[in-house]
Amino acid sequence: MILCPEQDWKAVVGQLTAAKHIMLTTHRSPDADGIGSQIALFHVLKNMGKEVTMYNRDVVPRICRYLPQSDAIQTGETPDMTGIDTVVALDAGAFSRLGFPESLFENCCLVNIDHHASNPSYADINVVNADYCATGAMMFDLIQHLGQLISKPSAVAMYAAILTDTASFHLDRVNADVHRMTAELIEAGAEPAVAADAIYDSQPLARLSLLTLALQNLSIEHDGRSAWMHVTQFMLDDTGAKNEDTEGFIDVSRSVQGVEVVVFIRPESDTRWKVSFRGKEGRDVGVVAAKLGGGGHRYASGCAVSGSLEEVYAKVRTVVDDVYAK
Repeated sequence: MILCPEQDWKAVVGQLTAAKHIMLTTHRSPDADGIGSQIALFHVLKNMGKEVTMYNRDVVPRICRYLPQSDAIQTGETPDMTGIDTVVALDAGAFSRLGFPESLFENCCLVNIDHHASNPSYADINVVNADYCATGAMMFDLIQHLGQLISKPSAVAMYAAILTDTASFHLDRVNADVHRMTAELIEAGAEPAVAADAIYDSQPLARLSLLTLALQNLSIEHDGRSAWMHVTQFMLDDTGAKNEDTEGFIDVSRSVQGVEVVVFIRPESDTRWKVSFRGKEGRDVGVVAAKLGGGGHRYASGCAVSGSLEEVYAKVRTVVDDVYAK
């Protein structure tokens, strides 16, 4: 089964088939969709006899370390590009999200595969399609277009990508074909119980302590239609939690009855904050993020905003206020 028959993969297939040494990378602060897509494609390309390097700017998050070959992912500021002729950027909605200088890839063919509608098609070869529920789902189609079978390691990795990027199959992008694909992944070796345990049921106590603090600042505004929550560096230090432990906090706010727009803010540095948005009931938060220099999907998006926490709240609130003014 092909999820999106109309999607043209010929340029990507041609490049990967001709390539000798391929580097796979994903965005900064990687999530399970980026890591899962990376690992799924890694196993396929290795089976095709390719030399493959996985290299990211930031470390693999805890919830992805159960995935096969996750320990083979290298991290750092500058990869060794010797011999690499092709770089595949996965799930990175903009080049800047990779965390590497553009000059690093000037002697390579850069391939951009992503499902974010706001992706500006920044590479030499681009497959950007928001009809896919996750970049991991794009790997499902790509593997078939490469003429390869889905191995157990690839199935395990793609299942994690799809499970997390659909918020456990909660989002409206989940249709019958997504469930059919998931069934095929399970038949190929993905184990839902193992994934659920690693991703959702093995939380460090520090994460729960951090969530307790974050819930204390949860505020409901716009007559019950928007929810706001933040985490500060002091809260991270106080609990011993890490930024990656905030994954999923926004979905707690999203579960509040009547809420249509959800905002979650966490630190990236002393003066820079990551702002994540979730939308429900027809509220397009992709537009909200775009007005703040970010991007994403209709119901899931994000951006980075500089300033103090109070200044960031003010900037974001101005844009959200405009949503409700219409």
